[in-house]
Amino acid sequence: MQENNGLDRRQLILFMIFSFIMIGSMFYFQRDSNTTAEATTPAKTANTNNQSTIQLNTAASAAQIVPQTLQNEELKIEVSPVGGQITSVQLPKYSAYNTKTDNADLPLFLFNKNNSNYGFQFHDKAGKVINTKDLIFTPSVNGNVLTMTAKVNDATVQMIYSLMPHYTVDFQVRSQGLSAVIKDQKANFNWDYSVRTLEKGRSQEQAHTEFVYAFDNYSEYDWDQRTTMDETGETLNWLGVKQQFFAAVIEPQMGFKQSVGNQDIIETGEFIKKYTYTGSVDLPGGEFNQGFKWYFMPLDLELLKKHEGKNFVEILPLGWSFIGSMNRYFFIPAYNFIASWGLSAGWAIFVLTILVKLILSPIMFKQHKLSAMMKIIRPEIDEVNTKYKDADPMKRQQAVMEVYRKAGVNQLAGCLPGLLQIPIFYALFRFFPNFIDLRGEHFWFVKDLTAYDDLIKLPFHIPFLGEHISIFALACTIVILIYTRMTSGNISQVQQPGMPNMKVLMYIFPITFLFFFNSYASGLSWYYFVSNALNIVIILVIKYFILDEKKIHAQIQANKAQPKKEGKFQRRMREMMEKAQEQQRLQQEQMNRNKKK
Repeated sequence: MQENNGLDRRQLILFMIFSFIMIGSMFYFQRDSNTTAEATTPAKTANTNNQSTIQLNTAASAAQIVPQTLQNEELKIEVSPVGGQITSVQLPKYSAYNTKTDNADLPLFLFNKNNSNYGFQFHDKAGKVINTKDLIFTPSVNGNVLTMTAKVNDATVQMIYSLMPHYTVDFQVRSQGLSAVIKDQKANFNWDYSVRTLEKGRSQEQAHTEFVYAFDNYSEYDWDQRTTMDETGETLNWLGVKQQFFAAVIEPQMGFKQSVGNQDIIETGEFIKKYTYTGSVDLPGGEFNQGFKWYFMPLDLELLKKHEGKNFVEILPLGWSFIGSMNRYFFIPAYNFIASWGLSAGWAIFVLTILVKLILSPIMFKQHKLSAMMKIIRPEIDEVNTKYKDADPMKRQQAVMEVYRKAGVNQLAGCLPGLLQIPIFYALFRFFPNFIDLRGEHFWFVKDLTAYDDLIKLPFHIPFLGEHISIFALACTIVILIYTRMTSGNISQVQQPGMPNMKVLMYIFPITFLFFFNSYASGLSWYYFVSNALNIVIILVIKYFILDEKKIHAQIQANKAQPKKEGKFQRRMREMMEKAQEQQRLQQEQMNRNKKK
């Protein structure tokens, strides 16, 4: 007897085909149908004054819903009759990264394949929702101006697009008779945007993708990388989503109020983040007659400056205050000047590194001279540490400082170069992954100096390192280790219980650079490789050709023989140490008295 297994294969295939037809029909008719189930036919709802449904232009044929194209040298956009919205934005001068070829050889689209969806939403007299995303618009092209027209019951809504210079799209919304249809004198602007990956480094691009917006008459700027955005208390002059090198920004003539948004990270695939935004716009007199502008911009500093009064320069994350000023007024102009000589980007960075070294050379020379002097007096320091090994640490420190004072060695002078490196490092940390002139620039085996190099690919994943090893990051780590080895000989530390070994920490710290630089902009790794290689050369030149250790030793001995005038800082340090020593003595006496009791 044959067992009954339900549907046979043929029946199952027919059932699946039928299901697909039904689901497809539902989606198709849902697009062109009314938003309520109360209406019986479109004719009846069209003749009702207080209707609760929306009359759509369903007479549009397939030919009429073909997207309309506007194009100039900077932008190519497509506007769909469905919703009257921009559905495709291409920047013809730029290319996007292709994971299949490991090259930037794809057309660069900000909007494409329904990754962006925006429209205006309001309520009719009966409280039902009207959304321009659901309307079918009729296009009309006049030169470089595209007018999209739709009917909302007896009212007319137009969306007018025209291309302007500097990656700008003028966007006007006009209505006639809308006040007789809608309930409130305001509308919500809703924007859903899935951001497409355009660069090689996914994690780096995700970190640079965020909400950006201006308020208080364009004077205040802010950004948001959190999950939610809540700016209900401000009127936004413009709102956008920026990526590593590009941004999509919309500017309402009358501002966005009650702004809220959300963002979610997308871990895999062609999209990196998903954004949703809602903000309200006023409709004076119930009519929608106001202007907007869309900006689809590469984040080029000179281009952003051309949009005067918009505060767009803040979108480019070059760093706050002094850090940003270093990038805007030194590193970017210096790089552009060097690159104007005809050098490739990699060699321009090489020359830029030398320039920075030359500027810092007086301070660096003092640091290396101090290093040589400390090396000479190190035997005396070791002798003091041995002599006061079992003594009070405060007393031992006083004795060490006395040796430095007599020798004329100022320990703080060695800290200054290190302190100067902190703002320089942070400025370069912002400069290399955000400077669009370096985007796609090749150098040796590196295909893009704003992304990591992955010539060495691994067949497995290493935590915090990934599936590749950056050659520049590895080379940078090696030269930092060599430099550390050459300079750590001046460190003298008596090990105490609970105290870390500073020499060990000095060797561990450079190794962490490999994990940091491995997935970061290779331009930064190249800069610090050159910088530390130059440091090594400078040390060797100073040691063998400039500084004479015998002369330095004689100078130290002469310094010891001369009476030393105690400076203000040294006096304060001595007084502080004496007070601390006195407090420690009193505490010890109190403990001894308590023990006797």
